[in-house]
Amino acid sequence: MWESEATRESLPEQERWTEPEIDSAEERYEASSPPRRRRRGVWVMLGGVVVLVIGGSGAAYLGQDEDSKPARSAKKLPTAGVVRTDLIDTTEVDGTLGYTSGSAVLAEGAGRLTWLPRVGDVIERGDRVYAMDGHSVPLFYGSTPFWRDLKTGMSDGRDVLELERNLLALGYGDYLSVDEEFTSATADAVKDWQEDLGVKESGVVAPGDVVMRAGKLRVSEVEAQLGAPAKGPVLTGGSTRQRITVDLPVTDLEMAKVGAKVTVKLPGDESATGRISSIGKVAAAGKTNSKSQTGQGTENATIPIYVALEKNSGAEKLDGSPVTVGFTSAEHKDVLAVPVNALLASANGTYQVKVVNAAGKVRTVPVKLGLFEADMVEVKGDLSAGMKVQVPRS
Repeated sequence: MWESEATRESLPEQERWTEPEIDSAEERYEASSPPRRRRRGVWVMLGGVVVLVIGGSGAAYLGQDEDSKPARSAKKLPTAGVVRTDLIDTTEVDGTLGYTSGSAVLAEGAGRLTWLPRVGDVIERGDRVYAMDGHSVPLFYGSTPFWRDLKTGMSDGRDVLELERNLLALGYGDYLSVDEEFTSATADAVKDWQEDLGVKESGVVAPGDVVMRAGKLRVSEVEAQLGAPAKGPVLTGGSTRQRITVDLPVTDLEMAKVGAKVTVKLPGDESATGRISSIGKVAAAGKTNSKSQTGQGTENATIPIYVALEKNSGAEKLDGSPVTVGFTSAEHKDVLAVPVNALLASANGTYQVKVVNAAGKVRTVPVKLGLFEADMVEVKGDLSAGMKVQVPRS
Protein backbone atom coordinates (compact mmCIF):
# COMPACT_ATOMS: atom_id res chain seq x y z
CA MET A 1 0.00 0.00 0.00
CA TRP A 2 1.34 3.43 -0.91
CA GLU A 3 1.67 6.02 1.91
CA SER A 4 -0.40 9.30 1.79
CA GLU A 5 1.01 12.55 0.49
CA ALA A 6 1.09 14.01 4.00
CA THR A 7 2.90 11.07 5.39
CA ARG A 8 5.44 11.18 2.62
CA GLU A 9 6.16 14.87 3.27
CA SER A 10 6.80 14.16 6.94
CA LEU A 11 9.50 11.63 6.29
CA PRO A 12 13.12 12.53 6.03
CA GLU A 13 14.16 13.20 2.48
CA GLN A 14 16.36 10.09 2.17
CA GLU A 15 13.44 7.85 3.23
CA ARG A 16 10.90 9.29 0.84
CA TRP A 17 9.76 7.14 -2.13
CA THR A 18 10.13 8.83 -5.49
CA GLU A 19 8.79 7.84 -8.95
CA PRO A 20 11.64 6.41 -11.10
CA GLU A 21 12.54 8.40 -14.10
CA ILE A 22 11.48 6.78 -17.44
CA ASP A 23 13.72 7.55 -20.35
CA SER A 24 11.98 5.64 -23.16
CA ALA A 25 8.72 4.08 -24.28
CA GLU A 26 10.19 0.58 -23.81
CA GLU A 27 11.19 1.32 -20.23
CA ARG A 28 7.76 2.85 -19.65
CA TYR A 29 6.11 -0.40 -20.79
CA GLU A 30 8.32 -2.51 -18.59
CA ALA A 31 7.61 -0.37 -15.60
CA SER A 32 3.86 -0.69 -16.05
CA SER A 33 3.97 -4.52 -16.52
CA PRO A 34 3.08 -6.85 -13.62
CA PRO A 35 5.83 -8.95 -12.00
CA ARG A 36 7.11 -11.84 -14.20
CA ARG A 37 5.87 -15.40 -13.54
CA ARG A 38 7.22 -18.80 -14.63
CA ARG A 39 5.84 -19.71 -18.03
CA ARG A 40 3.43 -22.59 -18.33
CA GLY A 41 2.98 -24.85 -21.34
CA VAL A 42 0.09 -26.81 -22.80
CA TRP A 43 0.46 -30.38 -24.21
CA VAL A 44 -1.42 -30.88 -27.46
CA MET A 45 -1.78 -34.15 -29.50
CA LEU A 46 -1.44 -33.41 -33.22
CA GLY A 47 -1.61 -36.34 -35.66
CA GLY A 48 -0.13 -38.86 -33.26
CA VAL A 49 2.64 -36.39 -32.20
CA VAL A 50 2.62 -34.86 -28.73
CA VAL A 51 3.42 -31.09 -28.84
CA LEU A 52 4.26 -28.97 -25.80
CA VAL A 53 3.43 -25.31 -26.55
CA ILE A 54 5.08 -22.83 -24.17
CA GLY A 55 3.12 -19.63 -23.87
CA GLY A 56 4.72 -16.39 -25.06
CA SER A 57 7.87 -17.94 -26.46
CA GLY A 58 6.66 -19.88 -29.49
CA ALA A 59 8.83 -22.81 -28.33
CA ALA A 60 7.53 -26.38 -28.69
CA TYR A 61 8.66 -29.89 -27.65
CA LEU A 62 7.89 -32.80 -29.99
CA GLY A 63 7.16 -36.25 -28.52
CA GLN A 64 5.89 -39.50 -30.06
CA ASP A 65 3.16 -41.98 -29.23
CA GLU A 66 3.78 -45.64 -28.29
CA ASP A 67 3.75 -47.04 -31.81
CA SER A 68 6.21 -44.54 -33.29
CA LYS A 69 8.64 -43.54 -30.54
CA PRO A 70 11.96 -45.32 -29.93
CA ALA A 71 10.72 -46.17 -26.44
CA ARG A 72 13.25 -46.93 -23.77
CA SER A 73 11.30 -50.01 -22.66
CA ALA A 74 11.19 -51.32 -26.26
CA LYS A 75 14.94 -51.06 -26.57
CA LYS A 76 15.42 -52.98 -23.37
CA LEU A 77 13.12 -55.85 -24.38
CA PRO A 78 14.84 -58.74 -26.19
CA THR A 79 13.83 -59.50 -29.75
CA ALA A 80 13.64 -62.57 -31.96
CA GLY A 81 13.66 -62.91 -35.70
CA VAL A 82 10.78 -63.70 -37.99
CA VAL A 83 11.86 -66.84 -39.86
CA ARG A 84 10.70 -68.73 -42.93
CA THR A 85 10.56 -72.45 -42.24
CA ASP A 86 8.55 -75.68 -42.39
CA LEU A 87 6.25 -76.50 -39.47
CA ILE A 88 4.82 -79.90 -38.62
CA ASP A 89 1.85 -80.53 -36.35
CA THR A 90 2.14 -83.88 -34.57
CA THR A 91 -0.26 -86.02 -32.57
CA GLU A 92 1.34 -88.12 -29.84
CA VAL A 93 0.05 -91.59 -28.99
CA ASP A 94 1.44 -94.04 -26.42
CA GLY A 95 2.82 -97.36 -27.61
CA THR A 96 4.96 -100.31 -26.55
CA LEU A 97 8.46 -101.11 -27.80
CA GLY A 98 9.31 -104.76 -28.16
CA TYR A 99 10.44 -107.44 -30.55
CA THR A 100 8.34 -109.11 -33.20
CA SER A 101 6.34 -112.03 -31.94
CA GLY A 102 8.05 -115.40 -32.23
CA SER A 103 7.10 -119.02 -32.68
CA ALA A 104 7.92 -122.20 -30.86
CA VAL A 105 11.10 -124.17 -31.57
CA LEU A 106 10.35 -127.89 -31.54
CA ALA A 107 12.84 -130.63 -30.64
CA GLU A 108 12.58 -133.80 -32.73
CA GLY A 109 15.33 -136.00 -31.26
CA ALA A 110 15.35 -139.17 -29.24
CA GLY A 111 17.71 -137.96 -26.49
CA ARG A 112 17.56 -135.50 -23.63
CA LEU A 113 18.16 -131.75 -23.42
CA THR A 114 21.63 -130.96 -22.10
CA TRP A 115 21.89 -127.22 -22.86
CA LEU A 116 19.39 -124.36 -23.24
CA PRO A 117 19.85 -120.67 -24.08
CA ARG A 118 18.71 -117.77 -21.91
CA VAL A 119 15.93 -115.30 -22.60
CA GLY A 120 17.30 -112.44 -24.68
CA ASP A 121 20.07 -114.47 -26.32
CA VAL A 122 20.49 -113.82 -30.04
CA ILE A 123 21.35 -116.92 -32.08
CA GLU A 124 22.88 -116.61 -35.55
CA ARG A 125 23.45 -119.07 -38.37
CA GLY A 126 25.55 -122.04 -37.24
CA ASP A 127 25.12 -121.26 -33.50
CA ARG A 128 23.49 -123.88 -31.29
CA VAL A 129 19.84 -123.38 -30.44
CA TYR A 130 19.86 -126.15 -27.85
CA ALA A 131 21.90 -129.29 -27.14
CA MET A 132 20.74 -132.88 -27.09
CA ASP A 133 22.85 -135.65 -25.53
CA GLY A 134 25.80 -133.26 -25.47
CA HIS A 135 25.62 -132.39 -29.19
CA SER A 136 24.62 -129.01 -30.61
CA VAL A 137 21.53 -128.51 -32.74
CA PRO A 138 22.45 -125.44 -34.83
CA LEU A 139 20.43 -122.74 -36.57
CA PHE A 140 20.10 -122.68 -40.36
CA TYR A 141 18.58 -119.84 -42.36
CA GLY A 142 15.83 -120.66 -44.80
CA SER A 143 12.13 -120.70 -45.58
CA THR A 144 11.72 -124.43 -46.24
CA PRO A 145 12.08 -126.72 -43.21
CA PHE A 146 13.67 -130.11 -43.57
CA TRP A 147 10.92 -132.70 -43.77
CA ARG A 148 12.89 -135.76 -44.96
CA ASP A 149 16.35 -137.26 -44.67
CA LEU A 150 18.76 -135.46 -47.00
CA LYS A 151 21.23 -137.97 -48.53
CA THR A 152 22.80 -139.29 -51.68
CA GLY A 153 20.34 -140.70 -54.21
CA MET A 154 17.35 -138.66 -53.03
CA SER A 155 15.15 -136.73 -55.43
CA ASP A 156 15.83 -133.09 -56.10
CA GLY A 157 14.08 -130.51 -53.99
CA ARG A 158 14.20 -127.06 -52.46
CA ASP A 159 15.19 -128.50 -49.11
CA VAL A 160 18.45 -129.64 -50.73
CA LEU A 161 18.98 -126.12 -52.02
CA GLU A 162 18.51 -124.71 -48.48
CA LEU A 163 21.02 -127.23 -47.09
CA GLU A 164 23.70 -126.35 -49.65
CA ARG A 165 23.22 -122.61 -49.16
CA ASN A 166 23.83 -122.93 -45.42
CA LEU A 167 26.80 -125.27 -45.77
CA LEU A 168 28.48 -122.87 -48.18
CA ALA A 169 27.73 -119.85 -45.93
CA LEU A 170 29.36 -121.67 -43.01
CA GLY A 171 32.50 -122.41 -45.02
CA TYR A 172 31.84 -125.99 -46.15
CA GLY A 173 31.93 -127.19 -49.77
CA ASP A 174 34.22 -124.78 -51.59
CA TYR A 175 33.42 -126.55 -54.86
CA LEU A 176 29.80 -127.17 -54.06
CA SER A 177 27.30 -126.33 -56.76
CA VAL A 178 24.32 -124.78 -55.01
CA ASP A 179 21.20 -126.27 -56.58
CA GLU A 180 18.42 -128.69 -55.73
CA GLU A 181 20.49 -131.83 -56.44
CA PHE A 182 22.14 -133.82 -53.63
CA THR A 183 25.50 -134.87 -55.09
CA SER A 184 28.64 -136.48 -53.76
CA ALA A 185 30.01 -132.98 -53.25
CA THR A 186 27.03 -132.24 -51.07
CA ALA A 187 27.65 -135.39 -49.03
CA ASP A 188 31.34 -134.45 -48.55
CA ALA A 189 30.37 -131.00 -47.31
CA VAL A 190 27.89 -132.54 -44.90
CA LYS A 191 30.54 -134.89 -43.48
CA ASP A 192 32.98 -132.02 -42.90
CA TRP A 193 30.27 -130.09 -41.08
CA GLN A 194 29.32 -133.15 -38.97
CA GLU A 195 32.94 -133.68 -37.98
CA ASP A 196 33.13 -130.17 -36.54
CA LEU A 197 29.85 -130.69 -34.70
CA GLY A 198 31.22 -133.83 -33.07
CA VAL A 199 28.51 -136.12 -34.40
CA LYS A 200 28.66 -139.23 -36.60
CA GLU A 201 29.96 -138.38 -40.08
CA SER A 202 27.16 -140.11 -41.96
CA GLY A 203 26.68 -137.60 -44.76
CA VAL A 204 22.94 -137.69 -43.96
CA VAL A 205 20.96 -134.78 -42.45
CA ALA A 206 17.71 -135.65 -40.63
CA PRO A 207 14.86 -133.14 -40.02
CA GLY A 208 15.70 -132.78 -36.29
CA ASP A 209 19.40 -132.13 -36.85
CA VAL A 210 18.94 -128.38 -37.37
CA VAL A 211 16.46 -125.58 -36.54
CA MET A 212 15.33 -123.67 -39.63
CA ARG A 213 14.41 -119.98 -39.36
CA ALA A 214 14.29 -117.06 -41.78
CA GLY A 215 17.09 -115.22 -39.98
CA LYS A 216 18.58 -114.50 -36.58
CA LEU A 217 16.66 -115.88 -33.64
CA ARG A 218 16.06 -113.95 -30.43
CA VAL A 219 14.98 -116.07 -27.49
CA SER A 220 11.88 -114.61 -25.88
CA GLU A 221 10.90 -117.57 -23.70
CA VAL A 222 12.44 -120.87 -22.60
CA GLU A 223 9.79 -123.50 -22.05
CA ALA A 224 11.73 -126.74 -21.56
CA GLN A 225 13.96 -127.85 -18.71
CA LEU A 226 17.39 -129.41 -18.74
CA GLY A 227 17.22 -133.16 -18.66
CA ALA A 228 13.77 -133.28 -20.21
CA PRO A 229 13.18 -135.43 -23.32
CA ALA A 230 14.10 -133.60 -26.52
CA LYS A 231 10.55 -133.66 -27.81
CA GLY A 232 8.05 -130.89 -28.35
CA PRO A 233 8.40 -127.16 -27.57
CA VAL A 234 11.79 -126.11 -26.28
CA LEU A 235 11.70 -122.34 -26.54
CA THR A 236 10.01 -119.44 -28.28
CA GLY A 237 12.09 -117.31 -30.59
CA GLY A 238 11.35 -114.30 -32.74
CA SER A 239 13.11 -111.84 -34.96
CA THR A 240 15.83 -109.55 -33.66
CA ARG A 241 14.07 -106.61 -35.25
CA GLN A 242 12.42 -104.27 -32.79
CA ARG A 243 9.08 -102.69 -33.47
CA ILE A 244 6.60 -100.45 -31.72
CA THR A 245 2.94 -101.31 -31.45
CA VAL A 246 0.51 -98.40 -31.18
CA ASP A 247 -3.22 -98.82 -30.72
CA LEU A 248 -4.35 -95.84 -32.80
CA PRO A 249 -7.98 -94.66 -32.63
CA VAL A 250 -9.69 -95.37 -35.93
CA THR A 251 -10.75 -91.72 -36.02
CA ASP A 252 -7.06 -90.79 -36.44
CA LEU A 253 -6.28 -93.46 -39.01
CA GLU A 254 -5.70 -90.89 -41.76
CA MET A 255 -2.45 -89.95 -40.01
CA ALA A 256 -0.98 -93.43 -40.53
CA LYS A 257 0.59 -94.19 -43.90
CA VAL A 258 2.92 -97.13 -44.51
CA GLY A 259 6.44 -95.75 -44.90
CA ALA A 260 5.62 -92.45 -43.16
CA LYS A 261 8.24 -91.11 -40.78
CA VAL A 262 7.42 -90.75 -37.07
CA THR A 263 9.19 -89.46 -33.99
CA VAL A 264 9.65 -91.67 -30.93
CA LYS A 265 10.24 -90.67 -27.32
CA LEU A 266 12.09 -93.44 -25.51
CA PRO A 267 12.48 -93.99 -21.75
CA GLY A 268 15.10 -91.76 -20.18
CA ASP A 269 14.21 -88.71 -22.31
CA GLU A 270 15.91 -90.26 -25.32
CA SER A 271 14.47 -89.78 -28.79
CA ALA A 272 14.60 -91.72 -32.04
CA THR A 273 12.96 -91.86 -35.44
CA GLY A 274 11.08 -94.65 -37.12
CA ARG A 275 8.76 -95.46 -39.98
CA ILE A 276 5.37 -97.09 -40.11
CA SER A 277 6.06 -100.63 -41.30
CA SER A 278 2.52 -101.98 -41.40
CA ILE A 279 -1.05 -101.30 -40.35
CA GLY A 280 -3.29 -103.88 -38.77
CA LYS A 281 -6.44 -104.97 -40.52
CA VAL A 282 -8.57 -105.86 -37.50
CA ALA A 283 -9.84 -103.13 -35.17
CA ALA A 284 -10.35 -103.72 -31.47
CA ALA A 285 -13.26 -102.19 -29.59
CA GLY A 286 -12.22 -99.64 -26.99
CA LYS A 287 -13.57 -99.11 -23.52
CA THR A 288 -16.49 -96.76 -23.17
CA ASN A 289 -16.00 -93.41 -21.45
CA SER A 290 -19.40 -93.44 -19.73
CA LYS A 291 -19.46 -94.66 -16.15
CA SER A 292 -22.99 -95.88 -16.67
CA GLN A 293 -21.89 -98.24 -19.44
CA THR A 294 -19.81 -101.35 -19.20
CA GLY A 295 -18.00 -103.51 -21.70
CA GLN A 296 -16.61 -102.35 -25.01
CA GLY A 297 -17.63 -99.59 -27.37
CA THR A 298 -17.11 -99.02 -31.08
CA GLU A 299 -16.78 -95.25 -30.60
CA ASN A 300 -13.31 -95.79 -29.10
CA ALA A 301 -12.18 -98.57 -31.43
CA THR A 302 -8.47 -98.77 -32.20
CA ILE A 303 -6.35 -100.44 -34.83
CA PRO A 304 -2.73 -101.59 -34.33
CA ILE A 305 -0.01 -99.59 -36.06
CA TYR A 306 3.48 -101.11 -36.26
CA VAL A 307 6.54 -98.87 -36.32
CA ALA A 308 10.09 -99.97 -37.13
CA LEU A 309 12.89 -97.99 -35.48
CA GLU A 310 15.73 -96.60 -37.54
CA LYS A 311 19.09 -98.33 -37.13
CA ASN A 312 21.34 -97.34 -34.22
CA SER A 313 18.41 -95.98 -32.24
CA GLY A 314 20.06 -96.98 -28.95
CA ALA A 315 16.99 -98.96 -27.89
CA GLU A 316 18.36 -102.46 -28.48
CA LYS A 317 18.20 -103.39 -24.79
CA LEU A 318 14.64 -102.19 -24.32
CA ASP A 319 11.89 -104.79 -24.47
CA GLY A 320 8.29 -104.16 -23.50
CA SER A 321 9.08 -100.51 -22.73
CA PRO A 322 6.48 -97.73 -22.94
CA VAL A 323 7.17 -95.13 -25.64
CA THR A 324 5.38 -92.18 -27.20
CA VAL A 325 5.00 -91.98 -30.97
CA GLY A 326 4.45 -88.67 -32.77
CA PHE A 327 2.37 -88.95 -35.95
CA THR A 328 2.34 -86.09 -38.47
CA SER A 329 -1.21 -84.73 -38.64
CA ALA A 330 -0.41 -81.63 -40.72
CA GLU A 331 2.60 -80.03 -42.39
CA HIS A 332 2.99 -76.47 -43.70
CA LYS A 333 6.05 -75.70 -45.79
CA ASP A 334 7.79 -72.37 -46.36
CA VAL A 335 5.77 -70.32 -43.87
CA LEU A 336 6.64 -67.39 -41.62
CA ALA A 337 6.99 -68.21 -37.93
CA VAL A 338 7.76 -66.41 -34.67
CA PRO A 339 8.28 -67.61 -31.09
CA VAL A 340 4.98 -68.36 -29.36
CA ASN A 341 5.81 -65.95 -26.53
CA ALA A 342 5.99 -63.06 -29.03
CA LEU A 343 2.19 -63.20 -29.42
CA LEU A 344 0.04 -60.55 -27.73
CA ALA A 345 -3.59 -61.50 -27.20
CA SER A 346 -6.46 -59.03 -27.37
CA ALA A 347 -9.74 -59.21 -25.52
CA ASN A 348 -11.59 -59.87 -28.79
CA GLY A 349 -9.57 -63.03 -29.45
CA THR A 350 -7.16 -61.59 -32.03
CA TYR A 351 -3.36 -61.56 -31.84
CA GLN A 352 -0.57 -59.10 -32.59
CA VAL A 353 3.18 -58.88 -32.48
CA LYS A 354 5.39 -55.86 -31.79
CA VAL A 355 7.84 -55.26 -34.66
CA VAL A 356 11.01 -53.31 -33.89
CA ASN A 357 12.89 -51.68 -36.79
CA ALA A 358 16.59 -50.86 -37.02
CA ALA A 359 16.02 -47.40 -35.51
CA GLY A 360 14.29 -48.89 -32.48
CA LYS A 361 10.80 -47.78 -33.47
CA VAL A 362 7.99 -50.14 -32.55
CA ARG A 363 4.77 -50.84 -34.39
CA THR A 364 1.93 -53.27 -33.74
CA VAL A 365 1.16 -55.80 -36.47
CA PRO A 366 -2.03 -57.92 -36.35
CA VAL A 367 -1.41 -61.57 -37.22
CA LYS A 368 -3.41 -64.70 -37.93
CA LEU A 369 -2.13 -67.95 -36.45
CA GLY A 370 -1.42 -71.26 -38.20
CA LEU A 371 0.39 -74.38 -37.06
CA PHE A 372 2.22 -74.67 -33.76
CA GLU A 373 5.43 -76.69 -33.41
CA ALA A 374 7.39 -76.74 -30.16
CA ASP A 375 7.92 -73.04 -29.26
CA MET A 376 7.22 -71.66 -32.76
CA VAL A 377 3.94 -70.66 -34.40
CA GLU A 378 3.01 -69.90 -37.99
CA VAL A 379 1.85 -66.30 -38.53
CA LYS A 380 0.26 -64.40 -41.40
CA GLY A 381 0.33 -60.62 -41.52
CA ASP A 382 2.35 -57.60 -42.63
CA LEU A 383 5.63 -59.38 -41.88
CA SER A 384 8.68 -60.64 -43.73
CA ALA A 385 11.58 -62.92 -42.86
CA GLY A 386 14.35 -61.13 -40.98
CA MET A 387 12.13 -58.68 -39.10
CA LYS A 388 12.55 -58.46 -35.32
CA VAL A 389 9.69 -58.92 -32.88
CA GLN A 390 9.62 -58.26 -29.17
CA VAL A 391 9.61 -61.19 -26.77
CA PRO A 392 9.33 -61.09 -22.98
CA ARG A 393 12.36 -61.73 -20.88
CA SER A 394 12.86 -65.35 -19.92
